[in-house]
Amino acid sequence: MESELHEVVSNKQVILRDLVESGSLKESHMLLMTGTAKLKVPEGSGNVVLLKNLFLSCNPSMGVRMRNMKVGNSALFFKPGLPISGYGVARVLDSGSPNFKKGDLVWGLTTWEEYSLIIAPGTLFKIEHDDIPLSYYAGILGMPGLTAYVGFFEICSPKKGETVFISAASGAVGQLVGQFAKLLGCYVVGTAGTKEKVNLLKSKFGFDEAFIYKDEPDLDAAIKRCFPEGIDIYLDNVGGRMLDAVLLNMKIRGRIAACGMISQYNLDQPEGVHNLMKIIQKRIRIEGFLTTDHFHLYPKFLELVLPQIREGNIHYLEDITNGLESGPGALVRLFSGRNIGKQVVAVAHE
Repeated sequence: MESELHEVVSNKQVILRDLVESGSLKESHMLLMTGTAKLKVPEGSGNVVLLKNLFLSCNPSMGVRMRNMKVGNSALFFKPGLPISGYGVARVLDSGSPNFKKGDLVWGLTTWEEYSLIIAPGTLFKIEHDDIPLSYYAGILGMPGLTAYVGFFEICSPKKGETVFISAASGAVGQLVGQFAKLLGCYVVGTAGTKEKVNLLKSKFGFDEAFIYKDEPDLDAAIKRCFPEGIDIYLDNVGGRMLDAVLLNMKIRGRIAACGMISQYNLDQPEGVHNLMKIIQKRIRIEGFLTTDHFHLYPKFLELVLPQIREGNIHYLEDITNGLESGPGALVRLFSGRNIGKQVVAVAHE
């Protein structure tokens, strides 16, 4: 805290060294550097907020933004030589915005550095509830939590007693969707990559069944074993051959919410999906979405999830690494499945 009394301080940053041209994201694609930061919003800069970052969220979509895709909107991709960006939790040190004042705690889009100057604070949300761990706003009460809410409730319109399948179910989004579904009285099955994760799905998060997808050479058969009558709702976090097998097992008028395709992010040539005719034959509704299009639902989401957390009806698992220097390794871990629960980087203590 003493350093914040000075106008200029050192500022550790995670810089994108170069774009991923092929293969998997590696720590070597990122570089830890130390710059400087002025602990005051520049005079006349307008609606700008200066943040001290406390927790950073590792999200699979960040890996996509580090790839040289050669197509699409270039504004969506990270720029070599600049800090990478993502969702995080921070304290306001200075503000030129009427919506934030010094000392406010916020979550939203920030940059991977100790101090961030945010020129578009419309992507920041003030944290009003001090009885919840701050790190939760990097996960269950932040973008991943809202993603789970939108995908399950808004897109899939679930009903009591329906069958629900979730891929990457032990991750930040999947673990919450499964618990939403159980609270509604649904039958829930999830997949994960290890025995430890599968056991957590059943013992901690209350899933009815779960299986290790890596141990199943025939995903169609594995899914049929769990859903002999078919799937009403599928929350897709992985895409690829899992989605292909799910299409064979959807019920008529089933719904699929596609919020991630992590199995495809490190592939130079994405896998083909061969069972798309099932969308027509079974009248399946499949919808992809970006959580940023649904930020207006955040208050409604909090009304649902906060009481459930406080009453112990929803459980949440975090995988926290300490120090900004641990950030590149933590982010890369997402793509090998080595994290258990929501991957978070703790940058500083409040």
